[in-house]
Amino acid sequence: MEDRLYELSNEEIAISVSNHGAELHSVQKDGKEYLWQAGVPGLWKRHAPVLFPFVGRFTDGKYKLHGREYPMTIHGFCQDAMFDLVECEENQIVFELTDTDETYEIYPFHFEFRVAYELIGNKIEITYRVQNFSDEMMYFGLGAHPGFNVPLEEGLAFEDYYLEFQDVCEPDRVSFSDKVLVETQHNHYPLTGGKRIPLCHDLFDDDAVVLEHMGDTVRLASDRGTRSVTFTFPQMPYLGLWHTVKTTAPFLCVEPWVTLPSREGIVEDFACRSDLIRLPADEAYCNTWSISLS
Repeated sequence: MEDRLYELSNEEIAISVSNHGAELHSVQKDGKEYLWQAGVPGLWKRHAPVLFPFVGRFTDGKYKLHGREYPMTIHGFCQDAMFDLVECEENQIVFELTDTDETYEIYPFHFEFRVAYELIGNKIEITYRVQNFSDEMMYFGLGAHPGFNVPLEEGLAFEDYYLEFQDVCEPDRVSFSDKVLVETQHNHYPLTGGKRIPLCHDLFDDDAVVLEHMGDTVRLASDRGTRSVTFTFPQMPYLGLWHTVKTTAPFLCVEPWVTLPSREGIVEDFACRSDLIRLPADEAYCNTWSISLS
């Protein structure tokens, strides 16, 4: 199957999505590109991968299930898989990935994973749907990894921007080891005025900032500009923030996650991970979040 881009647009916004990973490749409003285009050598080469059936890294690159160990790469195999187009309407497009002999060797479940994009005014509504066709409980992680241009307008700098939660909150920062694996101690992450994270490049010198116990709506904006992006993720308890480590990369990934990476030093047993989604045989799971442009 060849890589192909599919386009959707309405009176306010336009997007393009690839069947390779069901990944967004372009997000535009008024002809202005908001999504990171991955054209700078030495920086991140992706745009907005979908993370399934796991988020993040594994200790020793593997996990356990029913007494057997399986290999798995960072963020799972979905981001490099070829999806089938199953629906394409005026304002909605749906892609589908099903298990193969190759996926079953590293992830022993029969499944259907659908990724849908729908345009509603200035909003992109994204829905993930997982169907378990196995005859046993299915365990999986899930998350999003979109990168957006920062600055969004000429004449502004990365440091002119901030992330602002809709409501005052008191998040904790998930602690990571040098290998970017989860450690047990999580610390309070103070926000400016109880709502804001001012952006600066050295924020990501130690890799991603991952928060929990925060609100479910956050806006990327600058008081000096007019363009902004709002992310709403009511079913995602974690939020990752990242750009290429120790660089002045002109983008920011705002990543709603359902689940966390492996713990440091532990080859995780999927059946024992409380944060993984547990999906009984023949049942389906849905999760919808959105990106709004202004």
